[in-house]
Amino acid sequence: MKAKITTRDLILTALFAALTAVGAFVKIPFAFSAITLQFFFTAMAGILLGARLGALSQLVYVLLGLLGLPIFTLGGGIGYFLYPTCGFLLGLIPAAWVTGKLTEKKADFKHIALGALAGLGILYLFGLPYMALTLNVYMGKGMSLWAILMAGTIPFLPGDFVKIIVCGLLCPPLTRRLRQTVHGD
Repeated sequence: MKAKITTRDLILTALFAALTAVGAFVKIPFAFSAITLQFFFTAMAGILLGARLGALSQLVYVLLGLLGLPIFTLGGGIGYFLYPTCGFLLGLIPAAWVTGKLTEKKADFKHIALGALAGLGILYLFGLPYMALTLNVYMGKGMSLWAILMAGTIPFLPGDFVKIIVCGLLCPPLTRRLRQTVHGD
């Protein structure tokens, strides 16, 4: 039986949807995309809220953006499906779930870093094929695999690793504190 979603759960879910939106605006423009803090907050959502609520927070974020709220890096709306980076937005949902699932038993630096790394892998698994399809089929760019990797992965990896390390450092004490507030310890 699934656990009931409490008011506290809804507030935390909304908070991480909002934090991910804020993370979209902390950006450094780059080629077809931008370096943002969206994945950082997605990973934190999975770690701190768990797989189900972490993924729900990202689903709320993505749906609000696709419904027209200008909360994505370049705005919002249903037309975002035609942007090369839309696959990365869709990938935030399973990335939060995987990160949360892999860190639900142990929330120490090592497990958090590995869970967030797996979540990052899921994000790229969704984002890169979508980017390739959009750029090559819809936009007719004719980009090679190497060009797609340069546009959507390789330049972002150093920043992604820093985000994972910061999550690994911040989340253990935050996880302990959240559990204390739930159990009254």
